[in-house]
Amino acid sequence: MKRIAFLCIKNSCRSQIAEALCRQFAGDIFTSYSAGSDPGDKVDPTAVRLMQEIYGIDLSGKRPKKISDLPKIDIIVTMGCGIACPVVPGTKRIEWHIDDPVGKGDAAYRLAIAEIDANIRNIKSVIT
Repeated sequence: MKRIAFLCIKNSCRSQIAEALCRQFAGDIFTSYSAGSDPGDKVDPTAVRLMQEIYGIDLSGKRPKKISDLPKIDIIVTMGCGIACPVVPGTKRIEWHIDDPVGKGDAAYRLAIAEIDANIRNIKSVIT
C-alpha cells in the first residue's frame, strides 16, 4: 500500500480530517498519516464534534504531530496553507486549496469537510 501524508501548519483540523477520511474511504489502498509544520496542542474541538456527527469518526484521541514524526511517505498532500514542506526525492506532492475553517463556525467546517471528502474520493479513483 502507498503511504500518504496530509500536511498543514497546526495538524489540528484539515489534515486530521483528511487522514481520518482517507482511512475511512481509501484505507484499502493507502496507509494514512497527518502532520504539521508547527503542530498545535490538540485537535480542534469543532472538527472532532463534526466528524463524529457526520461520519461517526472519533478524532478525540488523536494528537497533532510533527512532519519529522512521519515514516517514509510516497505521497504528500498539502492543505493549501503555504507551508514549507520538505522536499523528499521520489515523493509525489499534491496541493489542495482548502480554506482553514478554524474560528469561522460550523458552516465553514462543513464546507472544508465536504471538500476534503470529495478530494479523498477523487484521489482514490485517480491512484487506483
